[in-house]
Amino acid sequence: MTVKWGIIGPGRIAGKIAPDFGHVRDAELVAVASRSTERAEAFARSHGIGRVHTGYRSIIDDDGVDVLYIATPHPQHRALALAALEAGKAIMVEKAFTVSSVATREIAAAARNRGVFAMEGMWTRFFPAVVRLRELLAEGAIGEVRSVQADLGVRNRSAVDDRFFSPQLGGGALFDVGVYVISFAQMILGSPSVIAASGALAPSGVDLEESILLGWPDGRSAALQVSLQCAMPGSARVIGTEGWIEVPPRFHHPDRIVVHRFGAEPEEIVLPATGAGFTHEIEEVTRRVAAGETESPVMPLADTVAVQDVMAAVADQVGMVPEEGPAML
Repeated sequence: MTVKWGIIGPGRIAGKIAPDFGHVRDAELVAVASRSTERAEAFARSHGIGRVHTGYRSIIDDDGVDVLYIATPHPQHRALALAALEAGKAIMVEKAFTVSSVATREIAAAARNRGVFAMEGMWTRFFPAVVRLRELLAEGAIGEVRSVQADLGVRNRSAVDDRFFSPQLGGGALFDVGVYVISFAQMILGSPSVIAASGALAPSGVDLEESILLGWPDGRSAALQVSLQCAMPGSARVIGTEGWIEVPPRFHHPDRIVVHRFGAEPEEIVLPATGAGFTHEIEEVTRRVAAGETESPVMPLADTVAVQDVMAAVADQVGMVPEEGPAML
């Protein structure tokens, strides 16, 4: 079965993911939608896409599309995801899934009630190196896992009117880079019981950076840092009672891991991604949709909800008030 995909929002991330459809045998990218006909047509020409839709309602109603990849700014995700699910379309929603816990829960409930596939496009979880990391942890390679450390920062020098600084467009460090470190920690340790964060805001009200400490009832912990002001290595470490596993920069799209077992020489495991790295999440969604499944066990909706809850607490503690966007259907 060939699963036919459409893209909503032909922006920067969509432009990176589009070529990777060529690496997935049973996936075909057949349509793109934008509020700008010119942008949609230019994107379609660049990536060999057959159908162009002006406006989002048109692609949602396209019977020749099975899955919609929603790549608009974060505040627009809620309305588009709910409309797509209402139409029976499977969805992959670019991270961050939404800008609020309420919206994320609403989408998850709609997907479950309608029996339609939905998944956050958190590509990190599908990289071969991260898949191997999780296998090693399950095998007890470093004993009992006790903590996670991760950082991700960029020295952003965009103009003050750039999307990165706009509350209406989901700007700020939390939704662009913070989601990676939080999702990584949640993937390894589960949902925390303690969340503490401090950070700095831009004049527009979005967050520029934060340090986040997460805690669990049994004493496990995560120390996370993100920034739009400071370049950071972008590394991660998973620490256990018998060693640690390092995910070298940039940990959110790694091609290797290094296993440090107590009393042994480090072991480097190299596992490159296919294409630009989006291939693996496209494969996952395509396979699950073709099989009639409604969730991915690798990136289940419960995990997306848990990550969004942490993000909501961080936003509250640093004083950022996220803004939901209009439907624009």
